[in-house]
Amino acid sequence: MSYFFTSESVSEGHPDKVADQISDTILDYFLAFDKNSKVAIETLVTSGQAIVAGEVKSDTYIDIKSVTKNTINKIGYNDEIFQFSGDSCGVISLIHEQSADINRGIEKPNLKNQGAGDQGIMFGYAVNETDNYMPLALDISHKIMIELGILRKEKNKIKYLRPDAKSQVTIEYDENNKPLRISTIVISTQHDDFGTEKKMLKKIKSDIIRYLIPRVLRHYPKHITKLFDDNINYLINPTGKFVIGGPHGDTGLTGRKIVVDTYGGKGAHGGGAFSGKDPSKVDRSAAYAARHIAKNLVASGVCGEVLVQISFAIGVEHPTSIFVNTYNTSNSNFSDSEIANKLLENIELSPYAIEKRFKLRNPIYSETSSYGHMGRQPQKVVKTFFSKYNGNKSIEVELFTWEKLDLVKKLKKMFL
Repeated sequence: MSYFFTSESVSEGHPDKVADQISDTILDYFLAFDKNSKVAIETLVTSGQAIVAGEVKSDTYIDIKSVTKNTINKIGYNDEIFQFSGDSCGVISLIHEQSADINRGIEKPNLKNQGAGDQGIMFGYAVNETDNYMPLALDISHKIMIELGILRKEKNKIKYLRPDAKSQVTIEYDENNKPLRISTIVISTQHDDFGTEKKMLKKIKSDIIRYLIPRVLRHYPKHITKLFDDNINYLINPTGKFVIGGPHGDTGLTGRKIVVDTYGGKGAHGGGAFSGKDPSKVDRSAAYAARHIAKNLVASGVCGEVLVQISFAIGVEHPTSIFVNTYNTSNSNFSDSEIANKLLENIELSPYAIEKRFKLRNPIYSETSSYGHMGRQPQKVVKTFFSKYNGNKSIEVELFTWEKLDLVKKLKKMFL
């Protein structure tokens, strides 16, 4: 019997994502000028105000106010009409020193003995229904938001778009977990006030279907594009009007979109947020490691779908457990528990090893803070940081290293 599954995404202008981007950009600045910085930054944004709080241990100083304002402007909140603008919003910094009781568990005389920055459970997930091994409903939701953001910044075919937006995709699956069709696409996008409600809604719906959806389709092969048939139920701005948005319409908080950040409700989530945290916080770094293992397991053909759980205790060097569930899609003669044990024996999963393997002490995090941390394309870029305290600095970094398929040969040899 068929069933339906839904995932959502949000734009970079969504209030929670504004908060995430501020937190991760501040983190990047600390790491750019002191790679050993320990950072845990939380941000709250609301009408005309951004509040930045958290704990930091670093040998550098960052102009929190300037970084916050520049980030807000870059997102697109640079006009007083939004009631939230980088040029005019107030910035309150409530950052203080990291607890010595936490730090003593992380920093050890031998760097390789570094303990986890906190206890917790982290999940990685992968499935073979897309080229990047991500759940299809979430991947389409992300692509909708990415392309809508590009259209907004181009100001060409659709000129009335504002930064805040959300998408939601519902897919019907058959009893063998294969996608049959896209049932519903929901898109709520903030917009200028350019006429009567009826006129605006008609124009927005027409433009979304005419300009946005074809751009989304270009990302996918034929077996996925055929799921976009003429029977899709499009719900565009279902309230009828979305002029008031962003932090003026809804307060934003760091870490409130953790399901959007990961797998859209597929698999599992341990509850820990990512943005604003340096890699000593295994909430972030071990989640990346778990995704790396899961993606490589599926890419190597060991299984068609997999969930990987890793757990840690604060201050302890090695994981307390690892769990694997292949959802009865395994092509290996090993049981799921045997696969888990062999992974623990053959892949170094200490916090130090994870940081080193994925080059996580580099300023690579602002790019993760919108459109998902998983399923992205690894790439090298040069990033420049401007500081009146530290001078300007350009650094070549590698983004999304945990998405590399560099364990495929090893895993095939281990399990097939």
